[in-house]
Amino acid sequence: MIDVMYFAWVRERIGEPRERVETDAATVADLVEELKAREPRYEAAFADLSALRVALDQELSDFDAPLAGVREVAFFPPMTGG
Repeated sequence: MIDVMYFAWVRERIGEPRERVETDAATVADLVEELKAREPRYEAAFADLSALRVALDQELSDFDAPLAGVREVAFFPPMTGG
């Protein structure tokens, strides 16, 4: 089981701030594909991965990163300074 957290407009599109997910996904990209296959709201949230960032156990990561040993995945839009 992995805790999956959603922030900003990702959370708004999915309608939940977090959930526990049972997955066999090897990478973040595999997890995204599993989530997109669930319902249209996930498809909408993950339609453009270039508009998203991901953190694994609170460390910025890449979509091709392995999930082995990961406890928490967070998806959020890029941060902007100002």
